Amino acid sequence: MGLVSEIRPSPIAGTWYEGNPDRLAQKIDRYLNTANIPDLAGEVIAVIAPHAGHRYSGRTAGHAFRTIQGQRRDLVIVVSPMHNPTAAQLLTTAHQAYSTPLGNIWVDQDALTSLTGFLLADNLSLIPIPNDREHSLEIELPFLQRALTGEFRLLPLMVHSQSPWISQCVGKALAQTVRATQAQGKTALLVGSTDLSHFYSLRMAERLDQTMLNQIAAFDPAAMFQVEAEGKGFACGLGAVTAVLWAARDLGANAIEILHHSTSAEETGDETSVVGYGAAVALKRT
Repeated sequence: MGLVSEIRPSPIAGTWYEGNPDRLAQKIDRYLNTANIPDLAGEVIAVIAPHAGHRYSGRTAGHAFRTIQGQRRDLVIVVSPMHNPTAAQLLTTAHQAYSTPLGNIWVDQDALTSLTGFLLADNLSLIPIPNDREHSLEIELPFLQRALTGEFRLLPLMVHSQSPWISQCVGKALAQTVRATQAQGKTALLVGSTDLSHFYSLRMAERLDQTMLNQIAAFDPAAMFQVEAEGKGFACGLGAVTAVLWAARDLGANAIEILHHSTSAEETGDETSVVGYGAAVALKRT
């Protein structure tokens, strides 16, 4: 692998999102503070957020992260797709920390070791990579830095696989990792990163997105794979977000609230080829 820098340098700050720390903080705070969410009874176990550039999906992402605004979490597990070609099914960072304009976020090495071991029980390998250019994980980090109170450690996981079996195994391993963290008296949060349909007309995108959001609302990750296989709904982070839902269910979450939906047409005005974005939260209610 060669020499790996301690800090992963951001390949997207200044393009996918604001590179100036003050302006970035102001924009994120505006997305958070203008998000109108319902009263949520229950403990937030996981959130689902989009990962396009903040200009396009930031308003929707703000709804997801508003649900944990002002809370403290010791560990945040961000599960995203891997858009770039790779032979690996599951990847993580080889660096010790992620850099954003708002500061460094250190990787929880103990949690990473735990997750690696739990995955090995199902003969799954977690491959560390340096200098990745994956945007879908990093794009969520400034929201977490502004929404959460205090410092947190990060467990980054990029899912290249689109296998339902692997996704379910990852979900089980994530739940085991969270329970191991909680056994140490620490708190944790799961974040599933996904956009919805890509490059359909606005009318078709809204139909496809609603079908996928219905399956998320039903807390049915298996059905999410089914509707994508049938061409009735799409999520580019399907393997990632279903793993998070399986993990959340394993951890006692029993309700999903869909918080917001939007498309790129609202920013660009182009209704001929749009990308869909959704925000949701998984709750444990008694």
